[in-house]
Amino acid sequence: MKLFGRSVSPRPKRTRSVRFKLLAIALLPTLVILPLLLGVMMVRWNAKFDALLTSKVSGDLTIAHQYFSHILDNTGEQIQSLGQSVAFRTVLMSGNPDAVNDLLVSHQEDLGLDFLYLIDGDNIGPDTDTDVHWPVIASAFAGRASTSIDIFSNADLAAISPDLAARAKLDLVETPNAVPTTRNAETRGMVVHSASHVSLPSGRDGALVGGILLNQNLGFIDTINDLVYRQSSLPEGSQGTATLFLDDVRVSTNVRLFAERRALGTRVSSIVRKTVLEDGKVWLDRAFVVNDWYISAYEPIKDSFGKRVGMLYVGFLEAPFAQTKYESLLIIIGAFLFVAALSVPIFLRWARGIFKPLERMTNTINRVESGDFSARTGLNQVQDEISLVAEHLDDLLDQVQERDKRLRAWNDQLNARVDARTSELREANRQLESTTKQLIMSEKLAAIGEITAGVAHEINNPVAVLQGNLDVLRDLLGEHARIADTELRLIDEQVNRINLIVTKLLQFAKPEEYAGYVERHIVGEVIDDCLPLVQHLLSKADIEVARQSTAARLVLMNRT
Repeated sequence: MKLFGRSVSPRPKRTRSVRFKLLAIALLPTLVILPLLLGVMMVRWNAKFDALLTSKVSGDLTIAHQYFSHILDNTGEQIQSLGQSVAFRTVLMSGNPDAVNDLLVSHQEDLGLDFLYLIDGDNIGPDTDTDVHWPVIASAFAGRASTSIDIFSNADLAAISPDLAARAKLDLVETPNAVPTTRNAETRGMVVHSASHVSLPSGRDGALVGGILLNQNLGFIDTINDLVYRQSSLPEGSQGTATLFLDDVRVSTNVRLFAERRALGTRVSSIVRKTVLEDGKVWLDRAFVVNDWYISAYEPIKDSFGKRVGMLYVGFLEAPFAQTKYESLLIIIGAFLFVAALSVPIFLRWARGIFKPLERMTNTINRVESGDFSARTGLNQVQDEISLVAEHLDDLLDQVQERDKRLRAWNDQLNARVDARTSELREANRQLESTTKQLIMSEKLAAIGEITAGVAHEINNPVAVLQGNLDVLRDLLGEHARIADTELRLIDEQVNRINLIVTKLLQFAKPEEYAGYVERHIVGEVIDDCLPLVQHLLSKADIEVARQSTAARLVLMNRT
């Protein structure tokens, strides 16, 4: 297209408008960057929150472990103190077995032990032959007091007391996610097993052996739970739990199946069993406990043989913490939506205040390019830099329009002058062409005149000979000439006609010789003289001449 007399190439097609860029600038921070930052912060916060819960449950497990170790140490110290007490030494030196048994029964109840007996080489104490295989007892015979966890078979417990064997037995409860098993009951017992060296009156070595059966020892597990999860240490709705496992079976726990029934006989999940019992690692993560998810901590328990025989567990219900996280997330999302609802319209209004004037300027320029030089942005109120630019654009368009008017006026004047000069040149050219044609015609006529003069001269000589011979012929024939009078008259007429034609040709070829000769003529005769000259053309073109001679006066003219 052309603009102000010069060619303007069309602008390349824009793939992204200023509107899009401004909207992106306005909305990107609020609707993209801020959500991404919030998402990253929420992910980090969630990871920190989970790490905090893991750290808490790890601390809880440390407390439970310390209490569990305290039970072992305290039991060993009490038995060792009893073996070294004056009362025990006095009764032992008396050599009265009944007195010794009475003393042991009395202290068993006072110390909270489930069994307490003396083993020696004189078969004092139950099942003397089978006790020596325990590392705890072997250590006591070697002179070192020792306390550890040991797993007693049902027969071992029954040998000590049938009540212990009965208390240790637990029916297994089918548990989701547990390792499949064909057993239907756990009859073994987990025992705090302690032994202290005693010197017998006979001089032989003996051992004072005592223990606590942990199966269904609810006081022991409740004490751990009370120590770890004091009142108000967990949020409302959460619940702290503690459990003692024999292998993967809960033998003492405060986890409930339903109502007040404890989950005794239920089993740990297979993944926890593999991690803790098989791999010997501490589990610090969420785990499915009986019927719900708990933030859990498990550690393996080893017996006096160094084998992993059970687990100590503490944990608390995950649901309240998850609910707190979800509520926090909803609050953050709600706050973001609220802020976005307030800020986005403001940002859009600010962006509109930028791209609207730009769009109006673009539309104005497009209209000007289309030929509408009266187009203006109309942004007269100067409010910011863009409006000021729009006003300058209007001023520039005013100047351009005024300049265009002057250019158009000058163009009209120039066109008028060009048209006038062109008309004059055309007329001069026409005259030149006419003059050229006349000159050419004159030259042609001059050439024709010379030719015609020569031809006429050549014709006049034979015609004169014919005319003379015709006169001689009449004289020779005399009276007989009347016989051919008609033919002779026709020959005379044709000879005269030839002379007339030759004369006319000479007048046409050399008009200057006859230009000054003017006389009166009858118009019809002049026409009659002209027709023979063009008769051959009229006949060839099949033109018929219609004459109407009504002139009654003679006309003064040059016959040529």
